[in-house]
Amino acid sequence: MQYFLGRYEYAMDERGRVPVPPRYRDLFLRGAVLNQGPDSCLRLFTEESFEQQAALYTGQPAIERIGRVTRHGFFANCFSVEPDRQGRILIPAPLREYAKLQGSVIVAGAGEWLEIWSPDAFTTEMAEALNTESASPPPETKS
Repeated sequence: MQYFLGRYEYAMDERGRVPVPPRYRDLFLRGAVLNQGPDSCLRLFTEESFEQQAALYTGQPAIERIGRVTRHGFFANCFSVEPDRQGRILIPAPLREYAKLQGSVIVAGAGEWLEIWSPDAFTTEMAEALNTESASPPPETKS
């Protein structure tokens, strides 16, 4: 599996299309899934990474309330998208509203997926991440 890295600043056009970073476009040729992320951002999954993430949300039996609620929270906020010839994806209006996307956007690597942020929300998130990182010891590694 390839990990998504880096951050890229793009302009979202008037129709709500955002470019996928060129180095990752081939990974989305078979399709992609956009999801409402937990931190006021959007998550863009490849088919493979979506399958892995979906498995986490279907771990609880659907006959139990927690299983249904977990599924509703994840799958109801997912949209299938396909890049156009210029490598852009169309972000559905409900997701644009959720993430407060207008004009400039930040596309950032998040390991198994890409995230799409408003610049203000991304700046706030990065400041919090830096504060948390400096307050926490580095993770232990096994030799």
